[in-house]
Amino acid sequence: MYSTLKEVLKEANDLNMAVGAFNTHNLEMLPAIIKAAVKEKTPVIVQTSCGTANYIGHKNLVSICKSMADEYGAEVVLHLDHAKDYDEIRKAIDAGYSSVMFDGSSLPLKENILGTKRVVAYAKKYGVSVEAELGTVGGTEDGIAVAQDEVRYTDPADAVEFVKQTGIDALAVAIGTNHGQYKSKTNINFERLKEIKDVVDIPLVIHGGTGVKEEDVKKVIDLGIRKFNVGTELLVGWNRESKACYDEHKENISNRENVVPCLNVIEEIVSRKIKLFKNID
Repeated sequence: MYSTLKEVLKEANDLNMAVGAFNTHNLEMLPAIIKAAVKEKTPVIVQTSCGTANYIGHKNLVSICKSMADEYGAEVVLHLDHAKDYDEIRKAIDAGYSSVMFDGSSLPLKENILGTKRVVAYAKKYGVSVEAELGTVGGTEDGIAVAQDEVRYTDPADAVEFVKQTGIDALAVAIGTNHGQYKSKTNINFERLKEIKDVVDIPLVIHGGTGVKEEDVKKVIDLGIRKFNVGTELLVGWNRESKACYDEHKENISNRENVVPCLNVIEEIVSRKIKLFKNID
């Protein structure tokens, strides 16, 4: 079933678990992500950046997600991640994406509210879910870097006003995670997350999930995290395996011999993450 973010996060909330949101960086990764979710019997959120969507083609991504959802009986959400440009968001919605994120986190609160409301108004006409971000997550996402001195934790009082004014379906929070972090692990501000959970009644989202310690995953899920973003770990896993394969094989070997091992790596990572996100004792 081709689903929306709102639908799968409602189920996650009822079951006190998180749904994995995995960034596909090319077309080949997409089936491996969905097959892993099928194996683990969970919904899955396939994410693309605007750059990846334009590279692969929005309608190509929509068609494959819908086709694989039908073929495998999977519950698949196709989500546009970290879009700052309204026209890019409209392009994704018009092509058939079931979920979008407007990232106005670098804007003043009032401008973030205004921009988010505009996206929500357009998305709701097509039954598309909307995620937004409040506060500033550090690190690098799709080539855009945020310095540590620019990181701002999500303010709980602002979160209440933001959710009330915008009508979003999910809120990405800044609680210490960083985009692109994979060589070290982050220290999460659990107290701040609890303060947000206590006053906001919609699903919360972790960005920079690669850098979260495995032992912290259950803690943040118990504190309201329902969507867990993973992108860097997939990219690093693919690139390392790809380099090893291309270094080992001759130039005239079928490219499948270089790509299939990378797909196996992606499927293994996604399966392992989903097991964590199920939050089973």
